[in-house]
Amino acid sequence: MATVQKLVVEVVEAVDLLPKDGHGTSSPYVVFHYKGQRRRTQTAIRDLNPKWGEMMKFNVGKPSEIFSDVLEVSIYHDKNVGPTRRNNFLGRISIGSSQFVKKGEEALIYYPLQKKDFLSWVRGEIGLKIYYADEEVPQPQPQPQPAPPQENAPPPSGEALPPDATPTSEAAAVPPPPQENVPLPEGESPPLEAPSPQTENSLPNGEATAEPAEADATSDGIPQPHPPEVMAAAASSASIPVVKFAGISAPPPLPRPLPLNRTYTTDSPDSTTILERSSFDLVDKMHYLFVKVVKARHLPTNGSPVVKIVVSSHHLKSRPSRKSSVSSFFEWDQTFAFGGDAPESSSILEVSVWDPPGDLVGPSPDVAGYKFFGGICFHVMEIPLRDPPDSPLAPQWYRLEGGGAHHGDLMLATWIGTQADEAFPEAWKSDTAGNVNARAKVYQSPKLWYLRATVIEAQDIMPSSGLKEQSFQVKVQLGFQLQKTKVSVTRDGTLAWNEDLLFVAAEPFDDSLLTFAVESRQSRGPATLGMASVPLVAIERRVEDRKVASRWITLESPLGDKKRVYKGRVHLRLCFDGGYHVMDEPAHVCSDFRPTARQLWKPPVGSVELGIIGCRNLLPMKMANGRGTTDAFCVAKYGPKWVRTRTVCDTLEPKWNEQYTWRVYDPCTVLTIGVFHNSGEAEDSPPKDTGGRPDFRIGKVRVRISTLQTNRVYRNIYPLLMLSAGGMKKMGEVEIAIRFVQSSPTLDFLHVYSQPLLPSMHHVKPLGPVQGMLRRAAAKTVAAHLSRSEPPIRAEVVLYMLDADSEGFSMRKVRANWLRIINVIVGMTDIVWWVDDIRRWKKPTATILVQVMLMVLVWFPDIIIPTLAFYLFAIGAWKYRFRSRDPLSHFCPRISLAESADGEELDEEFDGIPSARPPDVVQARYDKMRSLGVRLQTVLGDMAAQGERVQALVTWRDPRATGIFIWLCFVVALILYIMPMKVVAVASGFYYFRHPIFRDRMPSSALNFFRRLPSLADRMM
Repeated sequence: MATVQKLVVEVVEAVDLLPKDGHGTSSPYVVFHYKGQRRRTQTAIRDLNPKWGEMMKFNVGKPSEIFSDVLEVSIYHDKNVGPTRRNNFLGRISIGSSQFVKKGEEALIYYPLQKKDFLSWVRGEIGLKIYYADEEVPQPQPQPQPAPPQENAPPPSGEALPPDATPTSEAAAVPPPPQENVPLPEGESPPLEAPSPQTENSLPNGEATAEPAEADATSDGIPQPHPPEVMAAAASSASIPVVKFAGISAPPPLPRPLPLNRTYTTDSPDSTTILERSSFDLVDKMHYLFVKVVKARHLPTNGSPVVKIVVSSHHLKSRPSRKSSVSSFFEWDQTFAFGGDAPESSSILEVSVWDPPGDLVGPSPDVAGYKFFGGICFHVMEIPLRDPPDSPLAPQWYRLEGGGAHHGDLMLATWIGTQADEAFPEAWKSDTAGNVNARAKVYQSPKLWYLRATVIEAQDIMPSSGLKEQSFQVKVQLGFQLQKTKVSVTRDGTLAWNEDLLFVAAEPFDDSLLTFAVESRQSRGPATLGMASVPLVAIERRVEDRKVASRWITLESPLGDKKRVYKGRVHLRLCFDGGYHVMDEPAHVCSDFRPTARQLWKPPVGSVELGIIGCRNLLPMKMANGRGTTDAFCVAKYGPKWVRTRTVCDTLEPKWNEQYTWRVYDPCTVLTIGVFHNSGEAEDSPPKDTGGRPDFRIGKVRVRISTLQTNRVYRNIYPLLMLSAGGMKKMGEVEIAIRFVQSSPTLDFLHVYSQPLLPSMHHVKPLGPVQGMLRRAAAKTVAAHLSRSEPPIRAEVVLYMLDADSEGFSMRKVRANWLRIINVIVGMTDIVWWVDDIRRWKKPTATILVQVMLMVLVWFPDIIIPTLAFYLFAIGAWKYRFRSRDPLSHFCPRISLAESADGEELDEEFDGIPSARPPDVVQARYDKMRSLGVRLQTVLGDMAAQGERVQALVTWRDPRATGIFIWLCFVVALILYIMPMKVVAVASGFYYFRHPIFRDRMPSSALNFFRRLPSLADRMM
């Protein structure tokens, strides 16, 4: 049955409205405008917190140049209730289509009301649920045919219809029902008419009086709804409970995002594929000879003929044809693309048709023993050149010559094009050697949610006869994720935990279950007492930290028992947290920080375009024809979108020249490009056992978007470095081109830098140390999802791109991070040494100038902060001349200490947990860690002792030292009360910068006094 897409707006309530009727209250109603359609709710009589609970439906239709794709919501006071004479304005909001979601993802969001103009006075919020839904178009009933009139018998009165009357005309003669007279607010003009005259007004409950003309029956009685341009949203498989949210959960509805250049996307909220049309201006054009074989006719065979194509050194054979069931055609519909030196080295293109003996067709291009039906020859110089946006070349019929099919014809098309041709992605390519997994594809990561399971309590768990204390815990499992609560002890069977457990869940949920099991902690091991399961589709969703309804779930006997026996019940609170960003990458190289809930997304600020050109000087990964070669492909990841280039086979210098585009929502993100060797099998090769060989890592490159200038093309060559237990090795080089295009206004773009990096839920309710465990689970979930695609991105590729194995212990990283800290504080160290040189009068002129500046700043303290700010500005402006003009930053072996790391450290870094090394090696590493622990222990003890000495100043642990300190503080206070602060500051500065002849080489009295204070180190055992 045909469906039509609707925009559904559920008006729930409004909160804290202004009184506008002159008696301290208001009688509000809501008016909606969307694409020329107008709806209104009923009037809530004298209620500042009205609850409507009504549903409005709007036709989506195709994009219009007259009506914007924005939902306008306005609230007015009804002048028919109360002494007012006009419909007073109470507030309004404008919501763009980017915040509309599909049915099943909606949540109740409270939008703050906005002013109509500068002098308006509004307050309060309105709670709405907005989503797309599909509605079935009812099929019209078949029209009854009038019975033929009988001879000499007049038709009975009231039963026969007039000859020219039909049910349609009779229905049209019925006048439409009267429509409600909707009062218009003062100063508001009547709304524009919609394309359909039947969608102007609506009934009080928000339903339109009639559907648009697109849904009406056509002249032949068959409904033909206009197909909407926006992708239809799929209905959820189960109803999701309503969750009420307010406050920070609703982003600013406007401004709407601006369109991006060279990017075309579907506006539907549930679209998972971004349709992009690239101009390929960042990469080099690669010319290919395209041959599209469509079908043949009049072939004297009942078998499955094949087509052989010969050009230059390429000899290949198509797949067997399929016989059309409605005609006598032999169909292939297969496209071939020959690149490299084929068009230049050969001037003849040969296409021939062969009939194999029997039904067996081998993968080899050899046609020995086949029956020849005829062929066609083309001169390459006469083949037309096509470059998009030219229209596709139409295939033509060609007569087969020189074979057994005297009247056989072959339909094909041949042209010379580039990688921008729309036939290129699905074509058989000569540089991929027929690899079935060699095609370029775009992938989408699954939509990830944090599932929060709060285990509150349990009842009736322990048998009534048990008098002894027992320990229980709850085990919760979702797929491969397993967590347990803390242990609870009870005597009467009533347990309490009140503990949150977090899991990562991926859409679609389908039949996934969240399993709970109550275990009894016994000496011989845990014993499962009862189990329960909750389907994920029945769990509600929220977008901020608000309590959701809890539920009691009955526990049943474990799965091994045949009888389902009551084993108690457990009290749970379950919800999907859509306000978090589910991290699958490390935070410092994250490519996206948007929350899961689409309603909280902000408009994009630009787009990044990546051109993957090629590699050079790759190391050989396999042997082919007696020489080392590599089957290389690239994978790029930014946000939820992954791209994979085609696999270029049997070459150490592959050329891809593919271009992709991503939307950028936050410039402080990282784009990752990885190069791999494909271990898959070619389509033409005989099947054999690969032994599960993984795709080999060659290297990767990271580019931070914030380091790119707007509209500038960066085309550079980066080394591919791999660090393994054997040391660092250069695997080759990769050439890429990248460009960032800004689409938002400059002020809005700069405003992003002042916003929190993570969504608000990460600050309102932080996840804590469990974040690392959740990231690993998210990475495994994404890897499992992408490995099921076709062609797949294998799990080892996904985990390498996500840095899922980068959290192990590494002594090399410890030393590298220590050197990073030293480099950070070296600037402060330089300042300290400079002050010490001034203090020691090594540069007398500078010392005198510093003392003069000290006097000026002390006597005029208001210029201290402006002087400091101007000094920082001068430093930044001076260093702008010496800024780095090198290409984009890349992995640095010097900072990473990859070149200086010894073999033992690298072997320890790449050793898994548990260790697979011999016991003596593990013992040596353990002793080394103990020695480092001793140093760390000493440093921590010294830091604790200094803090305890500060506390000892007033704790009277040393009565004499404390007495000296407090009397000295009393004297200093009297002096500072008597003497002006400026005099004290100048005197202290002159004393600190005094000449060395007035200075003693021994430590100062204050430092000696502090070192003599007691600490708790002498009380340590």
